[in-house]
Amino acid sequence: MLYDNPSKGNATRMSNIPAAKANIDSRILVQTAAQAAEDKKGADTRILALDAADSGLADFFLITSATNNRQTLAIADEIELRIKREYGIYPNSVEGRRQGEWILLDYIDFVVHVFLAEKRAFYDIERLRKSARPLTPAEFDEELKAALAEKTRASRAKAKPAARKSAPAKAAKKAVAKKTSAKPAKKTSARPAAKKAVAKKSAKKSAKKK
Repeated sequence: MLYDNPSKGNATRMSNIPAAKANIDSRILVQTAAQAAEDKKGADTRILALDAADSGLADFFLITSATNNRQTLAIADEIELRIKREYGIYPNSVEGRRQGEWILLDYIDFVVHVFLAEKRAFYDIERLRKSARPLTPAEFDEELKAALAEKTRASRAKAKPAARKSAPAKAAKKAVAKKTSAKPAKKTSARPAAKKAVAKKSAKKSAKKK
């Protein structure tokens, strides 16, 4: 359970998230959750990139608003369903579903907060986390694309030196193979000439005897 009370900020972690999550960038999961919230008409959706001082709490907060309890439940259910269906990942804990005023889904690296509009204004998490960097889903998507592109470029740059190292080795192999194949050719071409010379000599000796 992440929070004893969502309005406090006391974190007590107990992870039941599968090991497969280690291979998934948490930003991709946040992006998926944000898209699910947008699809269910969540209002004023924001992603807070938390300061390193809050890294023991989470890396990101996803915050969105609903106009009524039914919508908060619909948004929370859609986020949970989509992440489970696409990545096989479940929240570490879910709180507030019964009241539907503030539903919290804890995914360890990020936490989803689905508020009734008036509750969001009352608790004002964005103001409490002044050191966090707020992003719209569109801004977050752009940053994620840039980060993934940079990661791809770095991987390709690492692969190039390895390819260059293997090139001289291939050239050396070809040279050895060429040298080896050339040697038998010389021997086989010399044998017929030697045979002809011996035969010619024998023929001359026979002619002298006659």
